[in-house]
Amino acid sequence: MSLPVTRKRAGWRPWLMAGRPKTLYAGISPVLVGTGLAIRHGVFRPLPALATLLAAVLIQIGANYANDLFDFRRGADPVTRTGPTRVTSAGLLTPDQVEAGMWAVFGAAALIGLYLAYLGGWPILLVGILSILAAIAYTAGPFPLGYNGLGDLFVFIFFGLVAVLGAYFLQAHALSVDAVVACLPVGMLVTGILVVNNLRDVETDREVGKRTLAVLLGRNGARAEYIFLLVAAYAVPFVLWLGFGFSAWTLLPVLSIPLALRLAQTVSTQTGPVLNRALAGTAQLSALYALLFAIGIVL
Repeated sequence: MSLPVTRKRAGWRPWLMAGRPKTLYAGISPVLVGTGLAIRHGVFRPLPALATLLAAVLIQIGANYANDLFDFRRGADPVTRTGPTRVTSAGLLTPDQVEAGMWAVFGAAALIGLYLAYLGGWPILLVGILSILAAIAYTAGPFPLGYNGLGDLFVFIFFGLVAVLGAYFLQAHALSVDAVVACLPVGMLVTGILVVNNLRDVETDREVGKRTLAVLLGRNGARAEYIFLLVAAYAVPFVLWLGFGFSAWTLLPVLSIPLALRLAQTVSTQTGPVLNRALAGTAQLSALYALLFAIGIVL
């Protein structure tokens, strides 16, 4: 049963909960790798890099608010859900408050985006518009991506290809083949966060008609997807080392393999609330991998 919203409850804590801070590594990781490539190529620009980071995090927070709001409006947050508290369904904030907060965060991202569009031209303007639209369309609209098995693909595209290449392009004003290859593991690991989320919620999502890829594939299929994403992500540094003339420093992400193995074991064997820790751990893995990868690219 939803709780009434009081003035006390509508403080900063519900907004922090709705922003899902443990997952915000997903917005930071692509910018780290894109900036590492810019440093390697001698085109690093600190102010555009910082602005890109802020815009990416704001868009992700706005997407989290949108997810909280539109899942509530679609009745996709039942009381049997095992994930963290959703502020709208719990009554900690009203739908109108969450919607206003969503537009405020997207508006702040758009203001930074105007500066980035000034630097990068119409391609960056288009990327910014599409990123915000995709963040909303994940759970809203007549064909919500997350409800029709397309969430994983769009997360990979926007947190991998778009975010890494966008961060690099804003500093280099060009693209390169090695940048395209380097964006792949970032997209894979961030997609892994979503896989864990959907694996945890597979039963309740099926009950409310939310056809995530985990629902379509089943538990074993979702687990296989997670393992594939991890293995493929760790293969990419070897591709850059052996095929693109990068030094062995590019293999630094292998230092994070022990964490990846622990997460793989948990995801492969556990269900329910235990996967909340695996979700946060996968977000941390994506950030650790990205940091090590960026350092290795620079070195």
